[in-house]
Amino acid sequence: MTAKTIKESALVVCQQMTQADANLLGSVHGGTIMKLIDNTAGIVAYKHAQGLIVTASIDRLDFYNQVFVGDLLRVKASVNLVGNSSMEVGVRVESENVITGKVKHTATAYLICVALNEKMKPRKVPELILETEDDRRRNEQAKIRKGSRAQYLQKMKFANNGKKKKN
Repeated sequence: MTAKTIKESALVVCQQMTQADANLLGSVHGGTIMKLIDNTAGIVAYKHAQGLIVTASIDRLDFYNQVFVGDLLRVKASVNLVGNSSMEVGVRVESENVITGKVKHTATAYLICVALNEKMKPRKVPELILETEDDRRRNEQAKIRKGSRAQYLQKMKFANNGKKKKN
């Protein structure tokens, strides 16, 4: 299994928002944006893992600005961190008013994807090659988020008296 650079699996997806994507006020549904985020992150993880993946969790999803019918939505995604079978994919969403050219930071999300083998069990993913200062910064930030997730899960386990919650 050959290690991969971030840019080998990075992706930018562009889509113009239509009335079908919007509510009665003409702003795009958050769920529409969430689906584009998940799809784009999934493709990036699939490219990095070179095989099947699933989205295990969305660590954060923050919306900053509205998107309107006619805006061009640009979804940029890349792998920030890899573990044995999991990857953190960072996604930045920007919207552009195609008439004025004004670009707004719309949303940021961090998704955890897991690579699967043919039996639908977790499998190893290629290591990540960090080439640039930006790659290293994003990787370090991802490690901090990973530590925070682990602390959160430990606290939830303790609050549940060590018992798994039944669904």
